[in-house]
Amino acid sequence: MSANELTSGDFTESNEPFDLFAEWLKEAEASEINDPNAVALATVDEDGLPNVRMVLLKGFDQDGFVFYTNFESQKGQEILGQRKAAMCFHWKTLRRQVRLRGPVEIVSDEEADAYFKTRARGSRIGAWASKQSRPLESRFALEKAVAEYTARYAIGEIPRPAHWSGFRIRPLSIEFWKDQKFRLHDRIEFRRASPEGNWAKVRMYP
Repeated sequence: MSANELTSGDFTESNEPFDLFAEWLKEAEASEINDPNAVALATVDEDGLPNVRMVLLKGFDQDGFVFYTNFESQKGQEILGQRKAAMCFHWKTLRRQVRLRGPVEIVSDEEADAYFKTRARGSRIGAWASKQSRPLESRFALEKAVAEYTARYAIGEIPRPAHWSGFRIRPLSIEFWKDQKFRLHDRIEFRRASPEGNWAKVRMYP
């Protein structure tokens, strides 16, 4: 069975992008060797210069796509400044990708706290110890910070740092791309005017 035969039915018939994304992600979880939830995240700085890096999607629903980060990092500062971002998922084994973009909101403290508690203890310590995206004088300095916070929180729960939380992209467009012969790929884009609006579906030239 080929990668393009894995989806039940014709994906171009779907009228609900979040349900279609859930189907594709489920299939990616069964086929990808590592991190099927890995996604390229694009942001822009105050001068409009773009940045892109890989992050992990940690949740999605009808409200949008959620990931977590240090708000004092480069991507955190760029998102807080512009409140816009884009994502691109690429599942090589399935020969598919999904692109989306839209405004960004901060998740609730309750949502961020709940997720933070699921992280490994070492990752929670790392959220305190790492001054993400800023110059590091030596590896020893980082290891020293990790040791200091490990001692500080040796007993009991590790609280979530105030500068560490989640962002939710509320997409205005979501495009599904599937490889076809001779580069005549299938592309379907869902569009809406606002995060509360209704979706319109458009087939795109490859």
